[in-house]
Amino acid sequence: MKWTVDRRTGDMQFLVGGGLDFEKSPLEIRERIAFGSEDLTRALPLLRQQLGLEEAVLVSTCNRVEYVGITRDAMRCRTGWGRFLESYHGMYADWEAYSQFRQGRACVHHLFELVSGLRSMVIGETEIFGQVKAAYEAAHRLRTTGLWLNRLFQASFSAAKAARSRTFITRGNVSVSSVAVELAERLFGDLSGRSVMVLGAGETSEKTLRALEGRGVSLLIVANRTYGRACELMKEFHGEAILWSEFLERSAEVDIVISSTSAPHYILTREKLLPLLGRRKGDPLFLIDLAVPRDIDPSVHALDGLYLYNIDDLQAIARQNLEDRAAEIARCRRLLEPYVERFAIWAEQRRKRSPGPDVMGDFRTA
Repeated sequence: MKWTVDRRTGDMQFLVGGGLDFEKSPLEIRERIAFGSEDLTRALPLLRQQLGLEEAVLVSTCNRVEYVGITRDAMRCRTGWGRFLESYHGMYADWEAYSQFRQGRACVHHLFELVSGLRSMVIGETEIFGQVKAAYEAAHRLRTTGLWLNRLFQASFSAAKAARSRTFITRGNVSVSSVAVELAERLFGDLSGRSVMVLGAGETSEKTLRALEGRGVSLLIVANRTYGRACELMKEFHGEAILWSEFLERSAEVDIVISSTSAPHYILTREKLLPLLGRRKGDPLFLIDLAVPRDIDPSVHALDGLYLYNIDDLQAIARQNLEDRAAEIARCRRLLEPYVERFAIWAEQRRKRSPGPDVMGDFRTA
C-alpha cells in the first residue's frame, strides 16, 4: 500500500487535524460554520469525501470547529477543508487565513492538550472534555472512526483525566460561565442586591447559576423554552422560573441578562429591546451573550443604556486566567508527554506487525 510522502521531510503522512478556533477566527465566522449534533450524520461523510479521510472526527464548540483524521493525502486535507465548509454551509471566506493545519506528533499533542483544557479560551475549563468525547462517540456511532482514531481518542481521555487529577489546573474560574459572572462583578463592583436573568437551561446556564451562588443576587430568574426544565433548575438554585413567552417583558426589571440558548437565530434584537428602554428610566441593562451562534443581535450595542458583551469579550479575563495558571499549564504538559510517547510506541509496534505505511509519519519527531 503506497502512501503520500512529505517532500520536505521524506516522511509518510497519516495522522492529520485542523480547523478554526478562537485564536485565529472571529466569532462572526465561527458561529456561521458551527455544527450541531443533528448535522453530523450528513457532515461527517461529506468531510471524509472532501478531505479524502479514511477515518474522521468533527468537533464543534463555541470556540472551535476542528477535525482529526487519517488520510493518504495530507495536502488534499489542507486544501479540502475550505471546500468542505463551502459545500456544507454555502459560505465563502479565506479559510486558509482562519484555519490551522497539523500532522503527526503536533496533531496528537494538540488533541491531548485540547481535551485537558489547555487549548481553551478559559484554561482548565472542564466542558471541553465532554464535548470532545461526545464528538468522538457520535463519529464512532456513524462508523467514521477505526483502529487509529479509536486508540488516539481513548488515549487522549486517559491523559486528560490524569492531568486534571494530578494538577490544580481546574481550580478557580475555569468555565466560560464563571468568567461571565466575574465580568458581571467587575461591571458592578459587587452583585449584592442586583437582579439577573439567565436565558436557557442547558449545561452552560446551569454553570452560570452555580457561579452566581453566594454572590448576593437579590433576584434570579431563569427562562427556558421547556418550562419544566427551568422549574427543575430553580428547585436547586431557589430563583424564579418563568415561561419563555415572559422573558422579554421581565427583562425590563433586571440589571443583567446572561444568555446561552441553542437558538439558530437572534432571540434579542433592537426591535424587541427598544420598547423596554423607556420603562427602565435610564437604568443600564448589561447583556452577556455566551451562545454560538449568538443569541443577541450585536447591533443592540448602539442603543443608549444597553451594554453588550459576547464570548470573545471575555478573553481579557481569560488571559489573566492564563497568566495565573502558567505553572499548572507547564505541569500538565509534562504529565501529558508520557501519554503521547506511549501512543507513538503503540503506533510504531502496530506498523511493524502489519505491512503497510509508516503510520506515524513525522510523529516520532517533535
